[in-house]
Amino acid sequence: MTKPARTPVPSRLHHNAYVTTDMEATRKFYEDVIGMPLVATWAEKTDLFGKERVYCHCFFALEDGGALAFFQFADEDDHAEFGPPMPSSPFHHIALRVTRDAQDAMLERVKRGGYTEPEGYYVLEHGYCHSLYVRDPNGLIVEFTADHPEVETINAERKADAHRTLEQWLAGDHAPNNLSYHR
Repeated sequence: MTKPARTPVPSRLHHNAYVTTDMEATRKFYEDVIGMPLVATWAEKTDLFGKERVYCHCFFALEDGGALAFFQFADEDDHAEFGPPMPSSPFHHIALRVTRDAQDAMLERVKRGGYTEPEGYYVLEHGYCHSLYVRDPNGLIVEFTADHPEVETINAERKADAHRTLEQWLAGDHAPNNLSYHR
């Protein structure tokens, strides 16, 4: 019996893009405080959506080759059109994996950079990971996540029961399944 072909999935994050009104503050945060190097700056003039748009597009590298990218428009009207405010909810964020040592060093740089709890940063223990949340100069919440030492076992367990747990939750059974791995 032949095994069904695997559905192709994306191989990695290429980039996640946001709009900023202050590219230099954004660069200082991501490059100087967080440590993500600026690896590309594209100065562009393009006909987009019925109008010529002039903008700068900067990429800050992740270790795997992916990036966080930011646009800054030359025209304030373009910013108003494409740069709505970042959601302020902690449930709207991007999470990036780091080692625990890198996370600890990052937290020290964040503190030295003048960020304070809880508005500038906060730390949460989720059990399956330990997370440092930092609000960037644009209001974006970036989570730097260090996996639990038993991450492979945890991931295998959650993969095995992912559909069943979702079905139970949707049916009204809201019992937590994140009790075993808190440090």
